[in-house]
Amino acid sequence: MKIINVLGMLGLMMTVLLPGQASGKWTEEPKGQVELVYVEWSSEVVSTNVIKVVLEMAGYAVEITPVSAAAMWQAVASHDADGLVAAWLSTTHEHYLQAVKGKVEDLGPNLEGTRIGLVVPDYVDIHSVEELNAHLEQFDKRIIGIDPGAGLMAKTEQAIKEYALNKFKLVEGSGATMAAALKDAIRQKSWIVVTGWTPHWKFSRWKLKYLEDPKGVYGGKEYIHTIVRIGLKEDMPEVYHILDNFHWTPADMEKIMVWNEEKGADPYDNAQKWVNENPEKVKAWLAH
Repeated sequence: MKIINVLGMLGLMMTVLLPGQASGKWTEEPKGQVELVYVEWSSEVVSTNVIKVVLEMAGYAVEITPVSAAAMWQAVASHDADGLVAAWLSTTHEHYLQAVKGKVEDLGPNLEGTRIGLVVPDYVDIHSVEELNAHLEQFDKRIIGIDPGAGLMAKTEQAIKEYALNKFKLVEGSGATMAAALKDAIRQKSWIVVTGWTPHWKFSRWKLKYLEDPKGVYGGKEYIHTIVRIGLKEDMPEVYHILDNFHWTPADMEKIMVWNEEKGADPYDNAQKWVNENPEKVKAWLAH
């Protein structure tokens, strides 16, 4: 596992003395191994790589593993992983949280201002989920979804029932296939409806809008939480402290998400780049 020497990584960008630095040097051997899990949504790829970089700066070897949403929660509950920074609450992942109640510790939001729902290009001339049935053929009878285990998909299945959208097919796929379908539709200026969430780079690239959800199936404002295993505070107090301090904005996240969409982009390299450019925020996460 690659352990980053903070002087080498930040020498040109960061002059501030960060916690853990002594006499201009960092511990050569890792202080310990940290295991993090995440779902491969573009937002969680970003946040998990950023916190990996920061924990490595603090002297830890960090392994990050992409898994399904259900497996992500179970891994922390069973102590197979130390934590995650990818919990969408209180709607998307609420059923996963309830399944492991008392087996994990919720450190609260690391990002505020998120949202989930059905999304269309702004040229699509409807404004509510209630209007979808009237335009069944224009949408090719499809709602383009993501991975089948995602909480967003479960909510969309509920929306299909609540709004009697039974003639629509919810198409399973991934975040990438959803975005590709959206890109193709916008190129042709055809109608499409997709499962969407904020933050996501697609909102920076295209003019999109959420359909109103008068029945409240998708809930209101959501938050992305940090979840850790029981006992992490006692076993690895510094890691616990950094994860507890981790907090940023949708604008921060979306900036890296856009970088990650560039050809040949490496999410880890882009996380390092963002850390280099935001020393004050990183300093606050590392502060005791």
